[in-house]
Amino acid sequence: MDKNLRKAVIAGNWKMNKNPKETVELIQAIAPLVKEADCDVIACTPYIDLTAALEAAKGTNIKIGAENCHWEKSGAYTGEISADMLAAIGIEYVIIGHSERRTYFGETDETVQKRVRAALDAGLTVILCVGEYLEQREQGITDELVRLQTKIALGGVSADELKRIIIAYEPVWAIGTGKTATAEQANEVCAVIRQVVGELYGADNANALTIQYGGSMNAANADELLAKPDVDGGLIGGASLKAEDFAAIVKAASK
Repeated sequence: MDKNLRKAVIAGNWKMNKNPKETVELIQAIAPLVKEADCDVIACTPYIDLTAALEAAKGTNIKIGAENCHWEKSGAYTGEISADMLAAIGIEYVIIGHSERRTYFGETDETVQKRVRAALDAGLTVILCVGEYLEQREQGITDELVRLQTKIALGGVSADELKRIIIAYEPVWAIGTGKTATAEQANEVCAVIRQVVGELYGADNANALTIQYGGSMNAANADELLAKPDVDGGLIGGASLKAEDFAAIVKAASK
C-alpha cells in the first residue's frame, strides 16, 4: 500500500450469510474492534440485511454496501434490485462483477459494464471485481484477461467517476478454496490493473485508484499481502463473518 497516494479499503463480502438479527450482532461486535482504523471499513451484506446493517452502523466508522445491483432503474425484472433503490435507503457501495455472479448467474463483461454505469449514475461507489480462472492462469493469459475485463467494465466511465471506483482483483481459483495467490502474484496482477487504468486515464488517476486483493485474504496472510505496493486493501469473504478475524485484517491495513 502507498497511503500517500490512495486510500486503503477493507470491505467484507458477506455473500449469502446472516439474517437481520445476526447482522446487527456482527456489526456490533466488529465496530469497537475497528473504531481506530486508519483505512476505510465496509460491510457488504445481503439485501434483506441492509437496513439492519445501516442502523447498526450508525455512529461507527463502518460503511454499508450491497453485493450487486441491476442496470435498469425499474421494470419487469423479478428478484432484482436497482442501484437507485440502494441509494434511496442510504447505501454507499455496491460490489459488481464478483466471480460468483459471473460463474453461477451468467454475468458477462458487458452486463458488468451496464451495472457499473447504473451504480455510478445512482451516486454509488463501485467495488469492481476482475480475475481469472485456474485454467486461464495456467494458459498464461491472466494479464490479457484482467486487462480486457477492466477495460470493458470501465467503458464510458469518466476520470471524475473513476474516483468512485475501487477495483478488486479476485483470482477465481483462490475464492472460497483456501488457496491464496502469493503476495508476489497478487501484486503483479494489481500492478497490471493499475497499468491499464493509467493507459486509459493517466498515471495520476491510476496512482490514486484503490486496488484490493480478494482471494482468501485472512488474518494470517493479510500483513504480507498488504505490504505489497500495489495491494491497497482487501475484499474479504469468509473472514468478514468473524469479528476478530476481520478486525485483524483491518489492523493490518491500518499500519
